[in-house]
Amino acid sequence: MTLLLAAPRGFCAGVDRAIRIVELAIEKFGAPIYVRHEIVHNRTVVERLEQLGAIFIEELSEAPLDARIIFSAHGVPKTVPAEAQRRNLFYLDATCPLVSKVHVEAERHHRADRKILLIGHAGHPEVIGTMGQLPEGSVTLIENAQHAETFMPLEATNLAYITQTTLSIDDTAKIIAVLRRRFPDIVGPHKEDICYATTNRQEAIKEIAPQAEAVFVIGSTNSSNSQRLVEVARKAGARSARLIESAESIDWMALDGVTTVGLSAGASAPESLVCGVIDAFKERYELTVHELRVTTENIEFKLPRALAS
Repeated sequence: MTLLLAAPRGFCAGVDRAIRIVELAIEKFGAPIYVRHEIVHNRTVVERLEQLGAIFIEELSEAPLDARIIFSAHGVPKTVPAEAQRRNLFYLDATCPLVSKVHVEAERHHRADRKILLIGHAGHPEVIGTMGQLPEGSVTLIENAQHAETFMPLEATNLAYITQTTLSIDDTAKIIAVLRRRFPDIVGPHKEDICYATTNRQEAIKEIAPQAEAVFVIGSTNSSNSQRLVEVARKAGARSARLIESAESIDWMALDGVTTVGLSAGASAPESLVCGVIDAFKERYELTVHELRVTTENIEFKLPRALAS
């Protein structure tokens, strides 16, 4: 069996920062530390942090009055920190800086009286957080190219678009192309909103997918960037592509006759799960591993001042 290992894969700088914020907060302030929503979308990560003393909640009302709160990497509506301040709760914001960049763009467009179109997936925490930066009705969600084709603004001028950071690059490009054709004066971001890590992981899986009979992407079902990697692998030529939580999720019978497998991991999946999958293959096959690297990442984000040593 040949295993084609995509690189980059796994943790990005924003995910690494968010996890580190929880770890350092527990170390500095002691357990429990309350985290609003899963800090990142990966059960292995969440369960490890729970063992350290993190308690995950969905609403601030679930936390006691003296709680210390951390907001997840996906970002939150402005009403959330406002509520924390009203209750005099100590909080740390683990929002990925690249998501915060989109929030700043949204506010800039709003100040310029532009109608904002957000390309993204309904119900995703990042989308909820981004739309929640502005008064209700300021942002319209565009989910796909068909919606972009049929959307009818009250005024076809003074429009702007922003995007969720974890989308399919190719699908988003199609949506933007429709918007630019229909509304030639629409204003876009100075630099694309889809983050470097999403872009790099999708480019890496495009390299391995055409060469693999089966592709596995390690990630949780509620991880947008992991789901997009599966879609990209299929479109890039993989005969089959599946999302798996870990080695335990692999259907080994389905690999009967397969000699080349591709492997990647979403930006919220730890490298330990990748190693676990490789070890599981080594137990069953005489394995050759080839890493296909499209770029090297060296980005780091600063920690909140309250945790900086």
